[in-house]
Amino acid sequence: MIKTNDQDGRKMRIAHQFISALPHARALGMEIVDIRDGEAVVRMPYNQRLIGDPETKVVHGGAVSALMDTCCGAAVMAHPEALGSTATIDLRIDYMRSATPGQAITTTATCYHVTKSVAFVRAVAVDDDKDWPVASATGAFTVVVA
Repeated sequence: MIKTNDQDGRKMRIAHQFISALPHARALGMEIVDIRDGEAVVRMPYNQRLIGDPETKVVHGGAVSALMDTCCGAAVMAHPEALGSTATIDLRIDYMRSATPGQAITTTATCYHVTKSVAFVRAVAVDDDKDWPVASATGAFTVVVA
């Protein structure tokens, strides 16, 4: 169970609205695990519809990419200085290995710097082996600040 204060509870509601408003996030089964000041954790359960290679049963890289992009956007929206929606300006994803078939993929993203119009984010995606990442990402996102 996630412990939240009033501010975290508000951010969790905003993040849930953000995820539920994105058709691709719903189609991929994404769910918010945690959200706090400038950080988000989003999980995507394994689903055979997402397999990219029928022989290996590995999830398609596009699904991993969508998960990471969405999680990064949620982290920007959770930043205390952000006032609303966001959009991806640039996202670089480094794939380090295939996710293990049958395992959920979880991305943790941190919005570590915000200017007047751009937020900068880092993220990592893992399956059950938390010490061996599936992918890492860095990105820039639009932001409106107070």
